[in-house]
Amino acid sequence: MLTTELDFALAAYTEDGVWTVTPLALRGEPDLSTLVSALRRYPGEAGVIGMVSVDEDFFILIRVIGGRARLLMSDVTAATEWPLAKQVVDELDIPLADDDDDQVPAGDLAIIADLGMSAMDLGALIDDVDLYPEEMLEEIAEALGFGTQFHEAIEAIG
Repeated sequence: MLTTELDFALAAYTEDGVWTVTPLALRGEPDLSTLVSALRRYPGEAGVIGMVSVDEDFFILIRVIGGRARLLMSDVTAATEWPLAKQVVDELDIPLADDDDDQVPAGDLAIIADLGMSAMDLGALIDDVDLYPEEMLEEIAEALGFGTQFHEAIEAIG
């Protein structure tokens, strides 16, 4: 298993209809419970969305609404290499994929359907093998209406 190298981890949430996107401050090896706990600190009328890109390999969307966390990972096969991805697969209670399996998403494709991106559109985006995780997350941010804030948060990190 590899040490998890995050490209970035962001929190996105709305207050009074205005999106705010902010980098998540994480120390040490990121794990799912730490990410969910970090996201719970933020307000949000429709919950808070965590956008995590790992080593230009895959992304994780986490949506915390009330006490519940919904999860989507762009590539289930990442769980064979990355501890964070394995935690997501374990939390979703799905079998570990084989390395030779196709890259398919795992989790809740309807995670942001009520915010403006249908499960079908999100699935089609994830199926685009030419896009890096950051580019997919950028398209999600644009579709939900916080593309500018997403770009500013990425620039603030890098």
